[in-house]
Amino acid sequence: MIHFKAIAKVMGGLLMLLGLLMLPGIGFSFYYKSGDQMPLIYSAFVSIAMGGLLFFSFSKQDQNIRKREGYLIVALSWIFMSLFGMLPYLVSGTLTSLSDAIFETVSGLTTTGASVLNDIEALPKGILFWRSMTQWIGGLGIIVLTVAIFPLLGIGGIELFVAESPGPTSDKLHPRIRETAKRLWYVYVGLTLLCAGLFYVGGMDFFDAINHALTTLATGGFSTKNASMAFFDVPFIQYVAIIFMFLAGTNFTVIYFGLLGKFDKVWKSDEFKAYVLVVGLIIVGLSVPVFLTSGLGVEKAFRDTAFQVVSLLTTTGYVTADYTSYGHGLTILFFLLLFVGGCAGSTAGGIKFIRHLTFFKNTILEFKRIVHPRAVVPLKINNERVSGKIITHIMIFLLIYLMVFVVGSVVMSVVGYDMLTSFGAVATCLGNVGPAIGRVGPLDNFSFFDPFTKIFLSAIMLLGRLELFTVLVLFSPYFWRAN
Repeated sequence: MIHFKAIAKVMGGLLMLLGLLMLPGIGFSFYYKSGDQMPLIYSAFVSIAMGGLLFFSFSKQDQNIRKREGYLIVALSWIFMSLFGMLPYLVSGTLTSLSDAIFETVSGLTTTGASVLNDIEALPKGILFWRSMTQWIGGLGIIVLTVAIFPLLGIGGIELFVAESPGPTSDKLHPRIRETAKRLWYVYVGLTLLCAGLFYVGGMDFFDAINHALTTLATGGFSTKNASMAFFDVPFIQYVAIIFMFLAGTNFTVIYFGLLGKFDKVWKSDEFKAYVLVVGLIIVGLSVPVFLTSGLGVEKAFRDTAFQVVSLLTTTGYVTADYTSYGHGLTILFFLLLFVGGCAGSTAGGIKFIRHLTFFKNTILEFKRIVHPRAVVPLKINNERVSGKIITHIMIFLLIYLMVFVVGSVVMSVVGYDMLTSFGAVATCLGNVGPAIGRVGPLDNFSFFDPFTKIFLSAIMLLGRLELFTVLVLFSPYFWRAN
């Protein structure tokens, strides 16, 4: 039997936390006199009040969260956070359409970065900060944060961590799950502050620096400027963004070990080594044709290429150049980056490097197995044997990912959108990237879509952010059968 009362208590705690995280934007509202403090206060009050009602109504319930409750909590939390997170947009009148508010909020919390706003710079400062905060909340996963906090409230958290982090690796910084979550957040917060400081030193004002730091470390890509990062055409700022996007796309356990000086554990990671190698090769490989076709100088061509490669590959979605203007061949190559993703255990979305690496290695070994059918040829990652169960899980994930992309593109085409726009919109929402091709290219937004399509793409974003299985398992009859 599923403990729905235990789920209700956890959901209440999440909503209270969400409401509290709305409060910092009020300070910016007062400081800049942008007049949006009351919508934020009202939204925070409603979220905290509703969360408190749920939390304290079921405070005496058994909070033993099992795997099924964990999956339900994770899926429902993103839905409820989206519904309450859109309140500042609706109450302030920034967005008047329900579908627009849902899309913008889901895009923020899933760190997709796709937007329906045509004039971002016209937004009040408090709302603009909340928009960035939604991505920072979703970056490492609010569930991971609650794993560190909820034990103080008498709520267990290991199944939440498992459901929120469904990748194929299981590296832990500390044997206690609560300590693991706390240390991940220490790294996350520390890198965010460092990134903000460097942006400020590079010439951004404080407000722009903190907002872009929030969305850079979250690999979200929401900017305070209509031109995105192209507005800050300063080499220092853009190189800082490249470095921190790259770090945000790295497994945070690897970063943690690197900060401790345990470089043997850093280079033990096959995924990290593949990540560094592939990113470097793609940047070098694409810089030459970009230089030849764009008419830019050597440094500018390299910087634009490096920025767009890292931005797309880590699913950040910042823009400094229109990569669709480089010709059809390069456009296709940049489009393919939407299907890569960062490392497992990072804030990036997408398929993830570890899955690509496992698939590639297993494919190579399969040829050896064909030639030597009696030989036992195990697949190893990080010098450890990968079980057949994990290999099967990854293969099924890749197949389902492809199926969702195809079915989603067909639905978009049936609704009435052209093929490139359909492919681009579904690919970028499923991978939580932001820009794509067609009418959703790097210089466009998603405001032209009809309400049904915006809700449909919001569902695709949630499905991609929770890596398919966490959501799809809820539609399985096996999930609802009694133990």
